[in-house]
Formats: sequence, structure tokens, C-alpha cells
Amino acid sequence: MTMDVQEVMTEMGRSARAAARVVASSSVEQRNEALLKIRAAIAADRHAILAANEMDLEQGRESGLGAALLDRLALTPSQLDVLEHGLSQVAALPDPIGAISDMRQMPSGIDVGTMRVPLGVIGMIYESRPNVTIEAASLCLKAGNAVILRGGSEAIQCNKRLGDSLAAGLSAAGLPAEVAQVVPVVDRAAVRALLAMPEYVDMLVPRGGKGLIERVAAESKVPVLAHLDGVCHVYIDADADRDKAHRIAFNAKTQRYGTCNTMETLLMAKAQADMLPELVTALQSEGVEVRGCEASRQAAPDITVDAVEADWSTEYLAPILSVKLVDDVDEAMSHIARYGSNHTESIVTENASTAERFLREVDSGSVMHNASTRFADGFEYGLGAEIGISTGKLHARGPVGLEGLTSRKYIVKGDGHIRQ
Repeated sequence: MTMDVQEVMTEMGRSARAAARVVASSSVEQRNEALLKIRAAIAADRHAILAANEMDLEQGRESGLGAALLDRLALTPSQLDVLEHGLSQVAALPDPIGAISDMRQMPSGIDVGTMRVPLGVIGMIYESRPNVTIEAASLCLKAGNAVILRGGSEAIQCNKRLGDSLAAGLSAAGLPAEVAQVVPVVDRAAVRALLAMPEYVDMLVPRGGKGLIERVAAESKVPVLAHLDGVCHVYIDADADRDKAHRIAFNAKTQRYGTCNTMETLLMAKAQADMLPELVTALQSEGVEVRGCEASRQAAPDITVDAVEADWSTEYLAPILSVKLVDDVDEAMSHIARYGSNHTESIVTENASTAERFLREVDSGSVMHNASTRFADGFEYGLGAEIGISTGKLHARGPVGLEGLTSRKYIVKGDGHIRQ
């Protein structure tokens, strides 16, 4: 690791730790003002932000980035509108910190409860997706945390411009600009430094490809909140409404390909097999390559590619879909348990008891009934935005919004009480 990069990251860590103390003690009114000032700064710098993104896209095309990564890298005017709206949405959310709950009096006479408090300093490591820069910063700020944002080298120009807007908005609201810092260097040594700063960073959130997340989880000295894959399933049950099933499966695959909540495997009850040809035709008309098990290929001859064992556990992030016919919900849930990534699964059925079993027994961060997996998103869940999606079981699970960026501490109140 070069000394320059180490020095840059150490200084960012120190200043983030100091800024975290300031923002943790700030009022919710000041934090909300900062969010709205950031929105205003982005609006004022809109053309320069979009131009910087176009520079990143051009560089990405020249360096041979794939279509899925270019899709994630793009920041369109409408997506910038969504980011600006998201800042206002986060500002309108209730204050997640300071509330005392579960207060109860113990036999000793003391009152014991818990208070929501900020985590401290969050480290974000992510690829492409410049929108993450603003979404993560807004949530961390609202929850009273500081954040260090290390985006991918492919998005460096846009991220720097967005970082300028963050600094301008924070300063305009009277908060330290260091509450939200964009790492200004693309050297991978910056990531190594961030993984090894438990004295400055309280939690890391990696977002990107499986290789990045595996590396962060394996090498980090800082607690990690992450998910490795988005191998999401839609199961069309024997009691499904066929119109709903068609619309949900089509949307779950084709609404957007390069996202972690896109359906990668379609499971269908054999009793519904005669609806498969029409669905396959619709998917193929959108350019989706459909790979099927032997039974599904017999039911829909237009499926000409065999699904092999590796397909069932693959997150394609591309217009590719695996299809498997199953006997019933039990076989569907067994398949999900074996090959899924604990991200998002959906059942399409009109049978309430079957749906209830699926919702209760499937072990994923989000489990749905008669809805597209594409709804597994912080905005759609009313979180304002999400800092990431966790497929683990500790601290936070599923889309992680404000509450996942806080912790609890015990509050004890007495009146001269001493322990006997």
C-alpha cells in the first residue's frame, strides 16, 4: 500500500470519527435541513453531474464494461430526479434516533429501557451505481452517522461531483463536510485501508459483484453487512391466478436485468405447465434466453437450452432465466432452500394456507405473495432509500434503511438507588 493512499484513508477515518460525534448530537431539524440543502446543491450542479456520468460511461465503454455494469453505471436525468426526491423523502421520515422504548421498572426499583443510537462511522464499498453515493449518504446522515464512500473507479468522475454536492449541503446546514466523504482515489489500496480501520469505522457495507463482497467479508477487520448473491425465485403454484402469474413472472425478469432483486429462476407447479409456452414466448420476445429442465422443455418446446446444475445457483444479472417444473410447494421450497441466496422469493397463488406456509417457512430476507420480486427495494418498502440488502441474520435483514443504521443502548434511571 502506498504511503499516500494510507495517509489519505487514515485522515478520512480520523475526520469521519470526529464528524460522527457532531452529527450524532445534532438535532433532527438540522439533519433534515442538510438533506434538503444537499438536494438543492445537486439541482444546482445537475448538468455537471450528468456530464461527469457521461464521461464515466464513455470510459467504461472504451474499457469494455459489459451491458449490465454500464446499466448500473448510468445516471439518467430521471434517475437524478429520483435521487432528489429520495432526499426529501428521507428528510420527511421520523427521527430514528433518541427514542426510548421498553421502559419498565425492575424489582430493585430502577427503570430500565433502550434508546436508539447511531452506529458511528459507516464505510461503503460499492461498484458502479453512482446513485448509491447519495442514497447511502442520506440514510447515514438521517440516522446520525458519518459515512466514507468508496465507489468504483468506473464511476469516479460522477462520484466526485456528487461528493461536492454532499459537502456543500452539509456545510450550508452547519454540519461538518466530513460527515459524508467520497474517497478521491481509485487505488485498490484504499479498500484495503478501509477494511483495516476498526478504530475509525464501525460497520462496512459492500455493494457490488460477488467477488468484491466475498473479499470484503473475508478480509475485513470491521463488521460487515452484506449479501453475496441475488438468486431470486418466483414460484407459480397450482392454485395461481394465471393472469397474475404471467404478469408477475414477466415483470420480475424483464423490468430490469442488472439488479439483485430480479428473478433468476422460475419455479412452476406441473399443474400449470400448459401456461408455460405463452410465458416463454413473451420472455423470448424481450430477448430473454430461457433455460429449462427436461420437463419444462417438453412443456414448452421453444425452450431449446438445457438448464444445468450450475444454473440453479447463478445470479445472471442478464436476460437469462432458468425454469423448473416442480410437483408442489414443498418441492419449490426445497429447491429454494438448496439453491437460493436468502434474498427474495415470491409465491403466486390464490390458496391462502399455501401462501402462509411459504411466507412462514421460506428463509429469505424478503418473502412475497402475489407480487414481483422487483419490489424488494428500500424506496418500495417506504424506507426512503436503502443502504443495501442484507441476507444475513444478525442486526438487520432484507433492505436496510434507517433502523438498520442504528443500534440500541440500555438506559437506566434511578433515584439514588444502590445495589444491595
